[in-house]
Amino acid sequence: MVARRDPYESPAIRAFAAELEAWRCDAGLSKVELAETLGYTPQLIGQLEAGKNIPSKKFAEDTDTYFKTNGLYVRLWKLINDTRHLAALPPGFSDYVARESEASMMHVFEPNMVKGLFQTPEYAYEVLRSGRTEEETEQLVAKRMERQETLRRPAPPRVVAILDEGVIRRVISDPQVMRGQICRLIEEAGQPHVTLQIVPSSAGAYPGLMGAFTILGFDDTPDLVYTEGHVGGQVIADGATVREYALRYDLIRGAAMSADESLKLLHEVLESL
Repeated sequence: MVARRDPYESPAIRAFAAELEAWRCDAGLSKVELAETLGYTPQLIGQLEAGKNIPSKKFAEDTDTYFKTNGLYVRLWKLINDTRHLAALPPGFSDYVARESEASMMHVFEPNMVKGLFQTPEYAYEVLRSGRTEEETEQLVAKRMERQETLRRPAPPRVVAILDEGVIRRVISDPQVMRGQICRLIEEAGQPHVTLQIVPSSAGAYPGLMGAFTILGFDDTPDLVYTEGHVGGQVIADGATVREYALRYDLIRGAAMSADESLKLLHEVLESL
């Protein structure tokens, strides 16, 4: 697998990295010497010890054989493989998912794609598959569908979701996938705990052009903000910063159509597909 620029957050991958470095150092071997002994490149050894690459089963078996570790590395490899969908998540996202399930209020803004909580499996597959194996993609889709149970729990969070019009007009994969996705949005918009609004393209330049973010509200703890870029996400807890995002959200909502007008637009887009 191609190495990442930043280390994986997965505890299993970190454990493999720490054990590899510890056993190598205890044996008095350099990375080059271990690589030559096992038949791999020094670069791979460095990447694995830095937690920036995922070991293969063969590498785990070879390492167990050399260090006589009674299957330690194969067990760690199995744990990595079993939690591979978590390793594929962008840095910072696991923290967000943990807090998302506890939120009583969500203010969502998304200018580029349908938010994961509202995605159909087909739409999710298309947006997640780039740069991933089919197995990884399917695991991520399955976890995303599990996350959506947050909206089905007995006391679901109150959700206000604002999308840019480009989100519902951009055809992901093919019209059939988009028809299913638009129908899902219409269904969600009909839920009593969900408000869905769309910023029309006629709004021109508006405060949401800088990117997506989500504000999570809780009954007993301060609000949080989650933002995500190309290579990772960030959970923001600083009160002053969260308030700035709340103000920005109000300005974005001021540019959006009403919920009724937004629902009408969704039906128009559906008919055009």
